[in-house]
This record gives sequence, C-alpha cells and structure tokens, in this order.
Amino acid sequence: MTVTRFAPSPNGPLHWGHAYSAIVAHDLARAEGGRFLLRIEDIDGPRSRPELAEEFRKDLAWLGLEWDEVPAQGTRLARYEEALDKLNALGVLYPCTCTRAEIAAAASETGPEGPIYPGTCRHREVRPDAPAALRMDLSKALAITGLLSWHDEIAGEQAVDPAGLGDPVLRRKDLPASYHLAVTVDDAADGVTLVTRGLDLFHATPVHRVLQALLGLPVPRWHHHPLLLDHEGRKLAKRRGSPALADHREAGEDGRAWAARLRRGEWPIGILLGKLHI
Repeated sequence: MTVTRFAPSPNGPLHWGHAYSAIVAHDLARAEGGRFLLRIEDIDGPRSRPELAEEFRKDLAWLGLEWDEVPAQGTRLARYEEALDKLNALGVLYPCTCTRAEIAAAASETGPEGPIYPGTCRHREVRPDAPAALRMDLSKALAITGLLSWHDEIAGEQAVDPAGLGDPVLRRKDLPASYHLAVTVDDAADGVTLVTRGLDLFHATPVHRVLQALLGLPVPRWHHHPLLLDHEGRKLAKRRGSPALADHREAGEDGRAWAARLRRGEWPIGILLGKLHI
C-alpha cells in the first residue's frame, strides 16, 4: 500500500505552497488506493504555536482533502533519544559547540543549506557542560554503510554523494532532534512508503538514506515535486509573509475549486511553478 504524508510545522499559517504539496501527497496516495497521513511537526521550541494545528486541519478540509492523523512529533521524543543512542553506539556522533557565525567564518565551501560545516569539533574536546549540538560524522557513517542509493519518482535512481553535505546536525543545542533525524524516524514509524516534498529538500535525502541504513529502517521511495514560487522567483515561505490559506478560507472562497485549479496548473496571481533548488 502506498502511504504518503503531509507534515507541517505549526510556526506559521499554511500558504499555497503547502496546499500544493498536500494535494500532491494526497492524490498520489489516493491514485493507488493508499493512505494519506497528517503529522504535526511541533518540536520547534518557542516558535511552535499549538493552536495552528487546528487551523491546518481546517485548511486541508477546505481543500477537500481527507487524511488519517498520526501522533505529533512532541509525543515521539523517546524515539529520537533511542535513535541517537544507537548512532552513538556506532561511534558516528560528536558534540559541536560552533555558532552559525563561527561556521560561516571557517567554511571554505557553500552547499544547498549555506556554508558547509568544516568539521571544527570533529576531533576537539568539548566540555560536558557546554551547550552543544550533536553532529553525524558522515565519513564514519558511510564507512559503515558502504555505497547507498535512493529512488526519486521524478529524477530516477540517485547515488548518495557526500559532497556538499558536511556533517549534519541530528540534535540541535536547543531542540531534541533536527529535521533530518525526526523526519527519518517518524516516516519509518508511520509506515510511509512514498515521501513527497518539494525540490528544496532534494539535497536532504542522502542524509536520510544514511540514517535509514545505520538505524535499520525501511527505505521508502521519494517524490520531489516542483515548488510554487513568488513573482521574484523565490519559494513561498512563512517568514516572507506568503498569502495564508486561512485568509482565503475565512473570506468564504471555495477551497475545493482552488484545489481543482492547482491540479490543473492554474496558480494564484503572482505565483508560478518552478524547479528551483534552494
């Protein structure tokens, strides 16, 4: 059975980019008689606003989507700790006290997520009481896993290439898990077989594939869809104040009609479909 998911973070209202992503996931699952899941990713510390989860449900219903809801990330902290313990036992984790400014100053390369971490703390002693993130030593991890690949439904077979990745953060200084760790553990726990998301996360998939191999988790297929962009060619984002679905919903507009337009490739004014990797 094909199982997809839509996993928004309640740190701002949903916009048209979220609508498109949810519709893609919903329709791919329904086309194969599968399940479409909703998972609230609510471990973003003080940025998380619990009341937004109900707004998300209203938005999805307004679009005419039906889903099965699975437990939110906030209920899964023990799973993340268990995964970190396994990775630590494999010897692939190390603490990192570097700030973003220090990484930017020390980095000699830039990747999809910005300056590539140069491994400053990889062989450095870190005080036990110092606030520290946990990073995965990617070289050590790949030495354990060997060559890996993953399949994208649009782009085809992909080899895991460590170039441009650096050593990814798996637990942040202020949060129990990074996106990389949480989404990998959650998708396995929820039985997701087809991970649908925007092209802006294409570069993250090799990290997730390595984690799956290290933790002995099932390997799904991926479907990285094009992004909705604003009139300046930037992806829609909460932090840029992209138009909220709730504004259209509360204005009495027909959400099902909007969903039909998105399926036909008719985008709201000022929005276009792009293949931007950022």
